[in-house]
Amino acid sequence: MNVSAAITVTPILVADLLVEGEVMPVYVHVIDHPNARVLVDTGMTELHPAVVAAFDPLLYPLSRQDFDVAGIDIDIVVNTHLHADHCGGNHLFANRPIYVQRRELDDARSQDDYTIREWVNAPGLRYVPVDGELDLLPGVRLVPAPGHTPGTQVVVVETGGRPVVICGDAAVWFGELDEPRTEGQQRIRALNPEKVWLAHEHEPWQPGVGHTEDQG
Repeated sequence: MNVSAAITVTPILVADLLVEGEVMPVYVHVIDHPNARVLVDTGMTELHPAVVAAFDPLLYPLSRQDFDVAGIDIDIVVNTHLHADHCGGNHLFANRPIYVQRRELDDARSQDDYTIREWVNAPGLRYVPVDGELDLLPGVRLVPAPGHTPGTQVVVVETGGRPVVICGDAAVWFGELDEPRTEGQQRIRALNPEKVWLAHEHEPWQPGVGHTEDQG
């Protein structure tokens, strides 16, 4: 069996944020793999005064999605980074391994105004600190992509051709991949991906495709 050809990536809209008067979507991504189902980032499942004040969010939390996130449907969780809009559903997965770069976890737990600390430290969470690259599953790899935060990582998925990348906020808008500047953005482009899923865009970035919107 060609494992890579059987891997799929599905975006799930979990919130809309209001940023400078514009609506910015928040997506998480589900990787269906023959060996496991992986959730990349967990969005937000509740309102918090700090988030409301900054973004006036409208939530479509994972707890209301079609699959049973607290049950058997998710085997592994990956946090690209630990900003509040990416880890607010972590508490739903107290019985699942949550893979995050060690630098990111250390920063989230030690730096003030980095994230919502109680969401990162929700009871029973089982983080798996990662140092550098890691083969998570056959055809699914974690790759450090510093820039948005020093501990940001992306998920590289082999689907039988050029790779698909789930990048979280390594790039927040398409122009950051059209003209990569950070180490993480340059690393993504060096992978020669077929497409890149961003957390705050409805459609994936694709090389050579004209993008009419700079921000979601």
